[in-house]
Amino acid sequence: MSTAQFGLAVRRLAAALSMLRRWPGFRLPALAVAVAVAVAGAASAAQGERAGSAPAAPAASSASVPLLQIKGPIGPATADYIARGLQRAAREHAPLVVLQIDTPGGLDSSTRQIVKDVLASPVPVAAWVAPGGARAASAGAYIVYASHVAAMAPGTNLGAATPVQMGGLPGTQPQPQPQPAPDKPTTPPAPDDKASEPRDGADAVRPGADAMTRKIVNDSAAYLRSLAQMRGRNVDWADRAVRDGVSLSATEAQSQRVIDFIAADLPALLSQAQGRTVQMNDGVQRMLDVQGAATAAVEADWRTKLLSVITDPTVAYLLLLLGIYGIYFELTTPGFGVPGVAGSISLLLGMFALQMLPVSYAGAALIVLGFVLLVAEALLPSFGALGVGGVIAFVIGSVMLIDTDTPGFGIPIGLIATVAVLNVLFVFVVFRMALKARKRPVVSGSEEMLGAIGEVLDAAPDSARMRVHGEHWRVTSSTPLRAGQRVRVTGRKGLVLEVEPDATDGGEGVASAGSAGASGS
Repeated sequence: MSTAQFGLAVRRLAAALSMLRRWPGFRLPALAVAVAVAVAGAASAAQGERAGSAPAAPAASSASVPLLQIKGPIGPATADYIARGLQRAAREHAPLVVLQIDTPGGLDSSTRQIVKDVLASPVPVAAWVAPGGARAASAGAYIVYASHVAAMAPGTNLGAATPVQMGGLPGTQPQPQPQPAPDKPTTPPAPDDKASEPRDGADAVRPGADAMTRKIVNDSAAYLRSLAQMRGRNVDWADRAVRDGVSLSATEAQSQRVIDFIAADLPALLSQAQGRTVQMNDGVQRMLDVQGAATAAVEADWRTKLLSVITDPTVAYLLLLLGIYGIYFELTTPGFGVPGVAGSISLLLGMFALQMLPVSYAGAALIVLGFVLLVAEALLPSFGALGVGGVIAFVIGSVMLIDTDTPGFGIPIGLIATVAVLNVLFVFVVFRMALKARKRPVVSGSEEMLGAIGEVLDAAPDSARMRVHGEHWRVTSSTPLRAGQRVRVTGRKGLVLEVEPDATDGGEGVASAGSAGASGS
C-alpha cells in the first residue's frame, strides 16, 4: 500500500470513529480517537512533504505504443498513412510511435512529407528497420535519420540514399553510376568536427555528372546531413550514403553511430528505448517512458487503402485508358449511359492519381494525341495512316508518362505492349469495316436508282412512263420502248430517268407488282 492510500484509510477510520462516538450508548475512549486523528494528520503531512521535496518520477504510461508499418515503395498513400497515424498518436497521448520500415525507396515528394511529419510530431518517433532481411534503402534512410530513435533488427541493412535521375530533361545526360568508396574505416565524427563540412572533398562533383545530376545529389546530401546534425548521428556517413550510395549492416550502423541500438523484436526495442532522452521539435527534452506499454498495430483505413490502389502507376494508367475509351464509346453510341458514367468516373480517378505522381506532361499529351488520331481514323478512314500514327504516339506517351526511375513506380512494358496491340487491332477492325462499307451497294438516295429494274407503262415518245420501286417516273431512252417492257435505269436528270432495255428481258412484259407510288412527274 502506498503512503497516499495509507493516509486516506487512516482519515476514513478517524471519521468513522467520530461518528460512532456520537451514537447514544456507544462509549469509545477519547485516546483512541485522538491517536487515529494524529496518525491521519501525520500521514497527510508526510505525503505533502514527499510531494514537495522529491521530483515526480515518470508515471507508467497506460497508453499503447502505435506501430506503423512502411512496406514496399513509398508513395502518396504511405505519406497519408503515416500522417494520419501520427495525428492519432498525438490525440491519444501515446508515449512513442514505432515506424517499422522495409522499403527499397520511394518518391522524393512523399519521403519529404513523411520527414516533415516526423519532425513536427508532438510524439517521439522510433524508426525500426525490421524484420530480419528488411532494408531501409534510399527514402528509408532519410526517415531513419529523421526519427528521434533509430534501431535495426539483426540481418537488416540501411543506406543507398543516392537519388535516381528524375525524368529526362532535354540536353541532360544519364546519371553516372556511383563509384565505390575507397576501402578505409569510417570513424564517427568528433564532437568538435564541423558536421556541415563533409570530409575527403565530398562536395567535389564527379567529372561525368551533368548540371541537373549535381543539383539533385548536392540537395539530397545536404538534406540528409541536416537530419544527421539534428539527431546527433554520423554526418560523414550520411553524406557518403548519398554521394557514393554506400550501405551498412545493422552491426556496422550501430558501431558508426548511424543508429542508436539493435533490437530483434518490439519488446527489446521498447526496453532499450526506456529512459532515453530525446529532443522534440520545440527544443524540449523528453524522457521516454514506455515501461510495460503495449504495442498496437495501426491498420490503414479505407481512404488510405483506396489511395494506395489508385496511385499505383499501373492502375492509374488503366483508369486513364478506361476513362478515355468509355467516353468515346458513349459519344459514338449515345443513349446507353453505362460507358459514359464508368468512363467519367475512371477518368476522374485516373487524373486524381496522376496529379499525385511524377507525371511527364509530354507523355500525357502524346497519349491524348494518339487517342485523337485513333478516333480520326475511325471517323475519317485514311487507310491506316492516322491509325498507325496514333498507335506510335500512344506507345511513346505511355513509356514517358511516369517521370521517375524509382523502383515500383513505372508502368510495365508488357502492359504498354498489350495496350498497343489492342489499339492496332482496333485500327485494323475499323479499316476492314471501312473497306466493306465502300463495296456495299447504296441503299438510299438518288444513287440507289442507278441499275434499278422497272416496267414501261406508257411508251409514248414524248411522255413515256415506267414503274420502279412502286413509283411512276417519266423516262427517256435512246431506243424505242414498248409497254410492258423491262428496262434498267442508267441515269437521272431531275425528275426524268434515263433507261435502256434490260438485257434479260425476253420480250415479254412483267406483271405489275406493288401498288402505285408517288409520281415523278
